[in-house]
Amino acid sequence: MSTPTVVLLPVWGVGHLMSMLDAGKRLLARSGGALSLTVLVMQAPTEGYRSEVAGHIRREEASGLGIRFQHLPAVEPPTDHVGAEEFISRFVQLHAAHVKAAISGLTCPVAALVVDFFGTTMLDVSRELAVPAYVYFTASAAMYALFLRLPALDQEVGVEFEEMEGTVDVPGLPPVPPSSLPSPMMDKKHPNYAWFLYHGRRFMEAKGVIINTAAELEASVLAAIADGRCTRGVPAPTVYPVGPVLSLSPPAEQPHECVVWLDAQPPASVVLLCFGSGGFSAAPQAHEIARGLERSGHRFLWVLRGPPAAGARQPSDADLQELLPEGFLERTKGKGMVWPTRAPQKEILAHAAVGGFVTHGGWNSTLEALWFGVPMVPWPRYAEQHLNAFTLVAYMGVALAMEVDRKRSNWVDASELELAVKALMDGGSDEGRKVREKAMAMKSACRKAVAEGGSSYSAMGRLSEEMINGANK
Repeated sequence: MSTPTVVLLPVWGVGHLMSMLDAGKRLLARSGGALSLTVLVMQAPTEGYRSEVAGHIRREEASGLGIRFQHLPAVEPPTDHVGAEEFISRFVQLHAAHVKAAISGLTCPVAALVVDFFGTTMLDVSRELAVPAYVYFTASAAMYALFLRLPALDQEVGVEFEEMEGTVDVPGLPPVPPSSLPSPMMDKKHPNYAWFLYHGRRFMEAKGVIINTAAELEASVLAAIADGRCTRGVPAPTVYPVGPVLSLSPPAEQPHECVVWLDAQPPASVVLLCFGSGGFSAAPQAHEIARGLERSGHRFLWVLRGPPAAGARQPSDADLQELLPEGFLERTKGKGMVWPTRAPQKEILAHAAVGGFVTHGGWNSTLEALWFGVPMVPWPRYAEQHLNAFTLVAYMGVALAMEVDRKRSNWVDASELELAVKALMDGGSDEGRKVREKAMAMKSACRKAVAEGGSSYSAMGRLSEEMINGANK
């Protein structure tokens, strides 16, 4: 009998693809050779994403772990979409027949199908093939709880969320201000909102939901989900908190220029500003950041990207002459570094010189900061980042709040950034001391969770056992 395989269906965004692959590799390791991995690869919708995905696959194939990659036939992407969440959900849905054919054509038993959380339309395929289906959730348990709660919330709140009185009740979390809800929830008439509702309902059909979090990070939220408090008393699928799932590679032989610069800085003295693969600043906002940093008096490493080029989606490398105030680089020489292209964020966060992180608050970046014990100031931009910002400040206590004007494209004033950086980095600040201590406690919790015998290690063991048993029925 050939080894049963777990089929992964990731979406192409790097934060989704790599996280699911890394979780799959951990599952392989925990199964002790009783499972294999088959990854179904959708052809990404843009050339940039296609070459990025191809690079990741080449590296994985070279690692010798024996993961099989199977490329699905290309589909024509939807052209009449109005939002990212709608586009991804519909694009995945168009692959249903190809996914069904690929799984049907496998010669070994199929233990499970694991789909990205934008791929719940594939639960129909798993049902037709009688294959157990799991959802891999790359965001927080708090975000998952909100998804589960949304179908009921939609009925309870008759107006737009920002027009409602009071706060939003998400069991396990402090009361959530409507202004902290994810971007796709801010307009109930938008197709993105309809897709959020759709996925929130369909998660209930999965055999289990694998979340990139640790039980210790979001204990009360995970308890609320398990008790059915997010789903009106109806039991939700079993949750497997298996995180932090991070891809940590050994440091490069030739250290990156940013790392070399950090080597010359005192311990915990530098604030890192970095806004993820999609984050950029136009000149007016870049000028405010520059002024805020200069006035704070603190050392900084600022990864600055410019707006996307015409027709492109990803940020461009920054033109520093165009984006920075005159004389800024000269005045901050030695104290600050502005890096105009992509930077190795994990290596930077791991560096002893970094003492704080101004971040867009994407969940992968958040977990990296917690893994290295770096306190944060969230500056949310899109997707679920406003909810992440709220949970990091009000629920986990590992971040300091900064006023972000959501109605003005998430604008932040120089004075606001200056105050936040000072509070985070000043030794004498009581607020700063508390979030630094909390971040260090989370660092220890994250590392214990994935170590042998830890909560995430054990959850992965239970998941592996369930999949092996499912394949042998």
